[in-house]
Amino acid sequence: METILLSLVIMLLVATVAPFLASLVPGRAVPEVVFLVFAGAVLGPHMLGLISTDSPAIKLVSDLGMGFVFLMAGYEINLKDLMGKTGRWATASWLVSFALGYAVVGLFFSRLGFGQTSWIALAILMTTTAYGTLAPIMHDRDLDGTPVGRIVTIYGSLGELLPIFAMSVLMSTRTIRGTVSSIIFFVAVVLLVLAFSKRFQQAGNSFWRFLEEKSETASFPQVRMVVAILVLLLLASELFGFDGVLGAFAAGFILRALFPQGNEKLERNLRVLSGGFFQPLFFVVSGAGIDLAAATANLPLLIGFILALVVVRGFVVAATLNLDKETRGLSWQEKFSASAYCTMALPLVVAITSVAVSQGVLESSAASVLVTSAALTVLLIPVVTSLVRVAEAADAAVAVHELADLSSDATIHDILHAHHLTFNEHQEQFRREIIQAHERGEYLSAADFLALGGHQHLLEKARQAGLSPEARREWAIAEAKRLWQDRLSRRADVPTYHSRGTRNK
Repeated sequence: METILLSLVIMLLVATVAPFLASLVPGRAVPEVVFLVFAGAVLGPHMLGLISTDSPAIKLVSDLGMGFVFLMAGYEINLKDLMGKTGRWATASWLVSFALGYAVVGLFFSRLGFGQTSWIALAILMTTTAYGTLAPIMHDRDLDGTPVGRIVTIYGSLGELLPIFAMSVLMSTRTIRGTVSSIIFFVAVVLLVLAFSKRFQQAGNSFWRFLEEKSETASFPQVRMVVAILVLLLLASELFGFDGVLGAFAAGFILRALFPQGNEKLERNLRVLSGGFFQPLFFVVSGAGIDLAAATANLPLLIGFILALVVVRGFVVAATLNLDKETRGLSWQEKFSASAYCTMALPLVVAITSVAVSQGVLESSAASVLVTSAALTVLLIPVVTSLVRVAEAADAAVAVHELADLSSDATIHDILHAHHLTFNEHQEQFRREIIQAHERGEYLSAADFLALGGHQHLLEKARQAGLSPEARREWAIAEAKRLWQDRLSRRADVPTYHSRGTRNK
């Protein structure tokens, strides 16, 4: 018991410090999740050995943390989007990624010593997206409701769900009849839970009224109901031989069906419960399973798997976004960010490699390398996408031009400091514009804001001219681009920075 409590204390201290460390990184380029995962790797049994994850109690807490992560992720998903045109494109994209992944494994990874029995597992690994890890990152970066957020939600959630089904069918030790029967029974349980819950809600009986009226009391009955549904579906997943991610997603879908317009009080209470205890412990325990020493001993596999994720998942998603008419018109920054985010992989890589090792189709040392590669994507991709965002907001192209023509009365520090201030101004202005656009019933994405390049007043001018919301957006961006090109084409219009950090023409 002492060992369990000591491990919990250390993990909770890590969970307390992680958000502070993330806030110290300029622009929050490295999300809190990265600190949690790599802290688990350093403090875990493979390195310092300060935390133990062998205890059933720790595993239960971690599984509940995973459940809350994917419960909230499933709650944020609009099933109409998954079933709509973009969802069909995302499904087709995943199928292409799986076929391409199988080909990549046969052509390249077979030369690294992987036998044919492991090819299916490796191909599935290359198609996964860490949507459960992505969801809190999207929320922290104010991407919820933007085109990037919507694309990542659709492509990312299918990048979690479809690999689970593929793993359950293609890697199952049961017969086809047994696998199909398990899927049918699991779906039946989910539908029964949904029907039972909806019946209580629609009847408007005293119990449901009690749940709503007492939602903010000390007993928090609504939260208890949601946790009961979550644990029930986690149990169903275990009984029918599926990964718990599937049950947690289903619980999120049921929660959204019960509250289609959302429930702010319930959401807040669930985020406090999950984010305050279960969720960070899940990421720390996931990181504790990473053997960094074993990973660095096999650099070809470490780097090769990351490159395979980029090609098999990232490039295919990017190509799909260019083919889909609904997403073809997005800016390159939005397409790049969405594709990069969909390349992130971790929780399912841990689950799939664990199953593959238990079946004897994958060696444990290779599994450690693959998990470490996936963890590195969680570290690298948020940094890369943040750099793209910062470069746009801080006028990086102009900064490079100014550094190349450094004058005698300006220093490098002055130029960089001034552009850092420009970035901060863009960030604050973006938040104000988002709020004002929503108040007007308009839709303004991060890429729209960057494309306007500080000329947000053009949107108001277009609105006063009587243009439709879509027409005013297109006109404002085109006009902003014209003004920006005029600025770059005239050398006299490029500002210089003097020692006090002020701009002068």
